Amino acid sequence: MTELLYMKDIEGNYIKEFDAKVVKKKDNYVVLDKSAFYPLGGGQPSDTGVLRWPGGESRVAEVQKKGIIKHIITGDLPEGDVHGTLDWEKRYGHMKMHTAQHVISGVVYDLFNARTVGNQIHADYSRVDFYPISLSDDDLKKIEDASNEVIQRNSPVKIYAEERESLEKRTDPLRSNLDLIPSSIKTLRIVEIEGFDVCPCAGTHVKSTQELGTLQITKKENKGKDKERIVYTLK
Repeated sequence: MTELLYMKDIEGNYIKEFDAKVVKKKDNYVVLDKSAFYPLGGGQPSDTGVLRWPGGESRVAEVQKKGIIKHIITGDLPEGDVHGTLDWEKRYGHMKMHTAQHVISGVVYDLFNARTVGNQIHADYSRVDFYPISLSDDDLKKIEDASNEVIQRNSPVKIYAEERESLEKRTDPLRSNLDLIPSSIKTLRIVEIEGFDVCPCAGTHVKSTQELGTLQITKKENKGKDKERIVYTLK
């Protein structure tokens, strides 16, 4: 099994380079004993970057989690000891956007009692789908203003493990979509925006809302009965 270096705490999200060993190679992918690359999933794209080893280097075009963590390689397959380097600007963009998604999702739930039913993170813009909801232009302004008020608090962001039973007792399961996580998962990875939001999440995040800058809603789209999409960016 690959140790994912970003999972344990918030500091691990800032690992840009790491050393690892190739434990399996096949077809167009390798499996490493440890990795800082985020695999595709949860509405967040995978990281990309480079693996270097004595005598060679290759691109990591995508990382997939399909039972094992597959680093999809463009070029020669590495072997032995490798040094991984993330495409950091892209990864950091995902970190900011994902934390911003937690902010906007929490705000919409608090203001309109609507749940997040889908999201897609990109480095330069992102989207969130909500249900049930019907938003006016004034509502969008309220969401934008309230999100930026949360961001401007410069709240710390923490990542830690917590037992499901404990989390159920102290949070609103609908606000955090806890009911969507299989009941067989007893220990959860928690992302907490101090004083505002507690949510199970496997994605990558920033240390403080201060890093997000200013959130700007660029448009909304109707995605069906009582379902609307908000598209946002960070300035």
